[in-house]
Amino acid sequence: MPELPEVETVARALREGAPNGAPPLLGRTIQSVKVLWPREVASPSPRAFARRIAGTCVQSVGRYGKYLLVGLHRLCDESGALSLLVHLKMSGRLDVVPRAEAFTPHARLVWLLDDGLALRFDDARKFGRVWLVGDPAQVVGKLGPDALNITPDEFAARLRARRGALKPLLLDQAFIAGVGNIYADEALHLARLHPRRTAASLSEDDVMRLYEAIRQVLLEGIAANGASFDWVYPGGNFQENFRVYGRAGQHCLACGAPIARIVVTQRSTHFCPVCQPLAG
Repeated sequence: MPELPEVETVARALREGAPNGAPPLLGRTIQSVKVLWPREVASPSPRAFARRIAGTCVQSVGRYGKYLLVGLHRLCDESGALSLLVHLKMSGRLDVVPRAEAFTPHARLVWLLDDGLALRFDDARKFGRVWLVGDPAQVVGKLGPDALNITPDEFAARLRARRGALKPLLLDQAFIAGVGNIYADEALHLARLHPRRTAASLSEDDVMRLYEAIRQVLLEGIAANGASFDWVYPGGNFQENFRVYGRAGQHCLACGAPIARIVVTQRSTHFCPVCQPLAG
């Protein structure tokens, strides 16, 4: 599942245009939408979704946690602000393409744009979801602060309110939004903290190391256009810089010890037993 850096990479391509030459979505008018897999539309009903989005203009493209946020405005209507939210889940892809290339076998929604273009949502596994709402908080309000926008003090305060193990805590989107399995493992290694260390066991220095490590690995991931971890997300190369994730049995780049793999709350977890001792 894409994490914050992969979603930010998609948002950047939609704002600025993709490296493959695809034009930006920003500024385009959505003339209509073809809902090819109705279950992909979480809210409102597919019929209402199609009716409300027709004739809107794309004014912004952003991200909150793992959600894409597309700000829309209905032309000639001052009260026409809407937000399109997209969660890519396991296999979702959003691309601006010529209309002739829009209707692929895995296309679940196709927004028809001006100038003969289309926004295509491919989703082979059909887990992705889209929402059309007046206020993004209707969807993302249940999440914690975005992992790149949370302040050190807020991070420390939220961590002090928890007592569980660090790995599942970092994966909890109600704690902070945007970190998943890959970047949690990478951040914990950079911070020299065992995935099963508890939040209550951390010193002030530990907390700040973890805060800085999360920011660093996320920004590194964005700079590398995310990680291309399967056929769905080509073009990223952060996987070439993994410190621990997916490297079980290989030497730790910091100390040379073999990287270990364990399962923590049903998630594959990679760490260095020497750099990340369980004892605080």
